Amino acid sequence: MDNCSKDIDLLFETSWEVCNKVGGIYAVLSSKAKTLKDRFKDNLIFIGPDVWTEENPSPYFTETRSLMRRWAENAMLPEGVSVRVGRWNVPGKPVAVLVKFDGMYASKDIAYSRMWELYGVDSLHAYGDYDEGCAFARAAAMVIESIIEYTKTSPSKVVAHFDEWTTAMGLLTLKADVPAAATVFTTHATSIGRSICGNGKPLYDQLPNYNGDQMAAELNMQSKHSLEKAAAWNADCFTTVSDVTATEAEQLLGRRPEVTPNGFELNFVPVKTKYTAARKAARNIILNMAASLTGVSFPDDTFIVATSGRCEYRNKGIDMYLDAMRRVADSNHGRRVLALVLVPAWSSGPRQDLRQQMVMQIHSRLADPVITHKLNNYDTDPINSRIHQLGFTNDAASAVTVIYVPCYLDGFDGIFDLTYYQLLPGLDLTVFASYYEPWGYTPLESIAFGVPTVTTTLAGFGRWIEEVQPNPNFENCGAEVVERTDSNYWQAVEAICGRISQMLEANCADTQNIRNAAAATAAKAQWSDFIKYYDKAYCDALAARDSRLKNR
Repeated sequence: MDNCSKDIDLLFETSWEVCNKVGGIYAVLSSKAKTLKDRFKDNLIFIGPDVWTEENPSPYFTETRSLMRRWAENAMLPEGVSVRVGRWNVPGKPVAVLVKFDGMYASKDIAYSRMWELYGVDSLHAYGDYDEGCAFARAAAMVIESIIEYTKTSPSKVVAHFDEWTTAMGLLTLKADVPAAATVFTTHATSIGRSICGNGKPLYDQLPNYNGDQMAAELNMQSKHSLEKAAAWNADCFTTVSDVTATEAEQLLGRRPEVTPNGFELNFVPVKTKYTAARKAARNIILNMAASLTGVSFPDDTFIVATSGRCEYRNKGIDMYLDAMRRVADSNHGRRVLALVLVPAWSSGPRQDLRQQMVMQIHSRLADPVITHKLNNYDTDPINSRIHQLGFTNDAASAVTVIYVPCYLDGFDGIFDLTYYQLLPGLDLTVFASYYEPWGYTPLESIAFGVPTVTTTLAGFGRWIEEVQPNPNFENCGAEVVERTDSNYWQAVEAICGRISQMLEANCADTQNIRNAAAATAAKAQWSDFIKYYDKAYCDALAARDSRLKNR
């Protein structure tokens, strides 16, 4: 730990995904928590949104009324803003404060006017989740200020870390109200960069020609972009998770961030003595599901491949994954392939016919044997549409069976009732053909569990692999990095098809060596190694704060 980090009396980290699993940021924070907790003890406080009810409690949070009780009872917060204090149910069990922020909406116009006057934040074009994110962020800033005052902590000993645009207004509010606190802002993906990709525009070939403000106006993203840009410029330290996104942020936000790459805690992975049993259990339930859905018999040596992550059809390379599986199906490898798409979508619950057949071990073909859960938007869901368009019939003659699992694998999905990490050991390969991927937690998780993975040069993780392992391949690091650009879609599809075929044809000894290489590579990306980047960010924030106060 850097010497200046030892002088931090309170470290706050605020995110919409604290005790609230939405996407990859949850994995970042929840896996980082133990390393930070070991260093800062209960002086580390995570702040997240209290979006839960008695009927739908957070499975990730345990309230502890005795923890910070006097502060919670006496916190001077606006009417309609309340807190619950407890522990985040992840390794390290850090302190978490969940904030109910409904009362912040009444003052939003005054707050937005203030943000415009102080920082030039344009909230006039706000829509969608902008108000919600800002309400939470402002309430979080008030909670931080309240804790600082109640604990009589010198603000000069405080570092407040805010993640993503959804917390940006909290950073700006805290800077205005508690200027002596040092601030860190992390953008895991710029809002305008994601929007450019989501609208089908070429990000990489044209990046030097893009102006962030101009693109925000064109794509109706003015408010989020303006807010994110203000936070990036006003934070004492601005960070992002990879060189890929650092280049993007520098061009679109106008400030070069420090790079704080994402690590992983290997304590999420079953120990060796339990891994074989975990793999067998996962494969049994996956193959039972597939047989119950399709009526096809899947032998024990079925090759199971999957992709997973946020439901972003193009950005996450789901389109490329499906096209690659179509090419694999057109080849003849003599081994049955089961390809899963583990991507949460707008589902309305598990298919009861499938659930019943799985429970009763009945393996007969069901109607629409490509999907495990009901979709609210069946006809317009892009993944579902593409699977059918590509002609995956999932019958006995199919070389490749493609099954769409459009739900969160949280252990309560109604079909598997296992978490993603419990299913992961059962896979033989993962493919993450990302087009827009600031880091890439899913391939890192995969190799940590000893599952070989395919990623791309457009993923931050892919770039990291190329740095630590020149000329990476399955044999030397358990991962393959496929070149992907704005203009080589079908070449990349063919390359992925080739990597899948290679693993399909590998013998048992080679496969085990590749799995061992994957795990060894993941060991280089543990938080115990990567936390040094955060130590530096905290120190840089403190130094920038000192300079800012000295010169004002």
